[in-house]
Amino acid sequence: MAAAAEPPAGVSLSARWRRWRNGVVSNPRFQAWAARFPLTRAVTRREGAEMFDLLSGFVYSQALMALVELGTLRALRGGEMEAGALAARAGVPAERMEALLRAGVALGLLEMRGGLFGLSRKGAALLGAPGLEDMIRHHRVLYRDVEDPAAFFRGETETELAGFWPYVFGAAAAEEPEAAARYSDLMAKSQIMVAEETLAAVSFADSRLLMDVGGGTGAFLEAAGRANPQVRLRLFDLPAVVPAATARFRAAGMDGRAEIVPGSFRDGPLPGGADAISLVRVLYDHRDETVAALLRAAFDALPPGGRIVVSEPMTGGARPNRSGDVYFAVYCMAMRTGRARSQGEVAALLSAAGFAEVRTPRPRREFVTSIVTATKPR
Repeated sequence: MAAAAEPPAGVSLSARWRRWRNGVVSNPRFQAWAARFPLTRAVTRREGAEMFDLLSGFVYSQALMALVELGTLRALRGGEMEAGALAARAGVPAERMEALLRAGVALGLLEMRGGLFGLSRKGAALLGAPGLEDMIRHHRVLYRDVEDPAAFFRGETETELAGFWPYVFGAAAAEEPEAAARYSDLMAKSQIMVAEETLAAVSFADSRLLMDVGGGTGAFLEAAGRANPQVRLRLFDLPAVVPAATARFRAAGMDGRAEIVPGSFRDGPLPGGADAISLVRVLYDHRDETVAALLRAAFDALPPGGRIVVSEPMTGGARPNRSGDVYFAVYCMAMRTGRARSQGEVAALLSAAGFAEVRTPRPRREFVTSIVTATKPR
């Protein structure tokens, strides 16, 4: 086995060690030896399996997409079925359905017993996650956007996602009713779990009027209103979402305590009077300068002692995580407007806008959302 190249002088001992280690581990002869040696083969095999998961992850996601698109997971909600019956139901050749079902078992979504296939606990949980199936179907757009990943990261791709979410380009782009309905429906479904996590970590019990800025059709406000029946509600968003939001509050029996103020935070100040403002999955849609202006507007709209709550997927900062630094970072790049930020970055933006008492309550499921709160000084 060839020796690793000698690291240059003038660098830290830890950096020299890492360079030496990586030189050794990246040697194919070392890998072959480590796979056989009793003290290293368990680690080598585990790392190899993890690398294979990275290599084949795109196929896993396509198998998941097929199980959703063909209605297979939904079909198994009622009980176990044979592969042939599922194949006939989906219009798929029997041998291909068998392969897809076995893939579902391997991915932990299905179980196989005596020639019958059924949902696993994970598969059933997928069906129970609000909006998750719709988001999986929506991923076909993202798949096309990252088809050439090198071009994507060079910024050469004209992404479809930039057109799917037209509201981030301003109110005028979102006036087309069909587009507004499309993004509002997906946003509302995907916000249900975000609302659950946010309201479990943040209390609005002391608030009089909660204004949700950029809240779409009001999914978060509805959840906040149910959890806090004493709080008055205000939705501030583009005119295109008003009809659906009105219908939502009426169906929830909240039309008497929930008001809708149409407008764009890009075009002027925010309405005053609220002592709490929520920004749920809003900041990561926009560039830093837009976010800074929005937070200053929120600061101006709040009274002394008023509170702001930011809830959205965030990166891990000094400790990158998969949900924020991989999935949402790439998704935001495909949108071509905003970016995923860490709690520290959001906290710094809030402080720059004048807020104090910045806190980062920990949600139960950080892959769903992260939270930063702050207060306007008295």
